[in-house]
Amino acid sequence: MTPVAVLNVVGLTPRLLEHMPNLRRVASDGFQSTLDTILPAVTCSVQSTLLTGALPREHGVVGNGWYFRDLGEVFLWRQHNALVGGEKLWDAARARKPDWRVANVCWWYAMGAATDLVVTPRPIYHADGRKSPDCYTRPPALHDELTAELGDFPLFTYWGPTAGIDSTEWIVAAARRILVRHPVDCLLVYLPHLDYDLQRFGPDGQEAVRAAREVDAAVAPLLADLRARDAITVVLSEYGITPVRRPVDVNRALRRAGLLEVYVQDGMELLDPWTSRAFAVADHQLAHVYVRDPSDVDRTRDVLAELPGVDEILDASGKAKHGLDHARSGELVAVAEPDSWFTYYYWLDDARAPDFARTVEIHRKPGYDPAELFFDPADRFAKARAGLALARKKLGLRYSMRVVPLDPSCVRGSHGRLPDDPADGPVLLCSDPAQARDRYAATEVKDLLLRLAGLTG
Repeated sequence: MTPVAVLNVVGLTPRLLEHMPNLRRVASDGFQSTLDTILPAVTCSVQSTLLTGALPREHGVVGNGWYFRDLGEVFLWRQHNALVGGEKLWDAARARKPDWRVANVCWWYAMGAATDLVVTPRPIYHADGRKSPDCYTRPPALHDELTAELGDFPLFTYWGPTAGIDSTEWIVAAARRILVRHPVDCLLVYLPHLDYDLQRFGPDGQEAVRAAREVDAAVAPLLADLRARDAITVVLSEYGITPVRRPVDVNRALRRAGLLEVYVQDGMELLDPWTSRAFAVADHQLAHVYVRDPSDVDRTRDVLAELPGVDEILDASGKAKHGLDHARSGELVAVAEPDSWFTYYYWLDDARAPDFARTVEIHRKPGYDPAELFFDPADRFAKARAGLALARKKLGLRYSMRVVPLDPSCVRGSHGRLPDDPADGPVLLCSDPAQARDRYAATEVKDLLLRLAGLTG
């Protein structure tokens, strides 16, 4: 059976592909298609659709995070695959071929999935509060095999102000070793590098071109390995990143309207989802707005409608139109205008901001924060203090890396809404010309992969 590799080059668009000759060769061997993504066009939702063939109303992943109503907490970037409903690619394949083997290298919701091999970022959370780079693997022996040869997973170049090509190169190297030593029928590989400078600087400048060339060079050895094994290679992306200039403080608007509440600890204001009448979980260009009392929905909609940068507010019928009518969704869903994106900020005075706001803290913030990609430009000692914090870490001391800006105006790229121009949207490349089409829907990718694997007609 011919092996199939799926390389998820997040942020890849037809415009960027012009600078990526190694990836373009996949299309020249086979074909290139427009990939019609879903709303929201964010990592966790799109990946769940690609691997289940379902929309969020069925698989339940309505964003990179949501309000867990039964816990009264907002959580982003959970990792357990049980959060994803629907039949996964590997379950469908094994119904036809029980010994079908699959490796997941850094696609999301990897933990607890019924895949044969797993590699996914997983820091060590020490008892004293320190955090160290590491990864989770299955089987466990794969961890020591990879880290002995490649070093620790480069967590601090996977996300944060120092995010860069090193993490993508590590992932490529891990995938190549799995390909040689642990043969599988399907290899899933997530390559994150384009996400960084395109959000920092936007998709139109030389920084984007440089990032595209770096990814293309990094993935070239893996593409050569796949070609040498006559594997079918699929390259796809979840979304394209488009230029933005306007952050929209949706939670601050709700707070000023008396709908959002906070509580105070040690002088810091923390979102109080239990008592708030309405609050938003901001996720790039989409925000789930949770309204506790149905009688407040109209007022909440009115507050959102007055905000510059809000393009559309989806109610029940609007959510159903996009397949977002799931219990995890907010009562309302706000979609930003093309040049805008939503902050999670809810405090009205930076002196009252929680301590985690100035740190890279993806699990404590009640919304996505792209400012984590920056050292605070207003703090000329930010990099020096980051270096001091790393030195404390190496000495085994506790540390806090308070370097993230609270001014979000530095962000120049975002995603989440449906693309206005296919040239700025996601793309699908495939080395097998037999499946060529002008466009594929994200919901059709699972069936495409099963056909490429020879498991359906």
